[in-house]
Amino acid sequence: MIENEISEKVIGCAIEVHRQLGPGLLESVYEEALCYELSKAGLRFERQQNVPIKYKDILLASPLRLDLIVEDKVIVDNKAKSDVTPVDKQQLLTYLRLRDVRLGLLINFNVPRLVDGVHRVVDKLPEP
Repeated sequence: MIENEISEKVIGCAIEVHRQLGPGLLESVYEEALCYELSKAGLRFERQQNVPIKYKDILLASPLRLDLIVEDKVIVDNKAKSDVTPVDKQQLLTYLRLRDVRLGLLINFNVPRLVDGVHRVVDKLPEP
């Protein structure tokens, strides 16, 4: 399965979570519900995965922690805040580069319509 197919399924799962729970809850609640939906959809994922960070020739003691990585190809960063900032998107781009992944989804569940809370971030993803 390619990145765009995975992202479509992840977004569908996120829409179902938002449809059931609505906005206003904690990120951890949405993450748990999203993991349930991803499992039902047959998608393989890892939750709260530590990613070591190398700086020059040393490994830093503070690893990065990803919310979700789906099928080893799409990073999902869950948010539950009033506004997504450019820094949030840059942070996800950094995650993509550190893991050598091409596509990330920044999903903000604290919106009236989830479609307004989904942001795709790409790094060297070829056009379909």
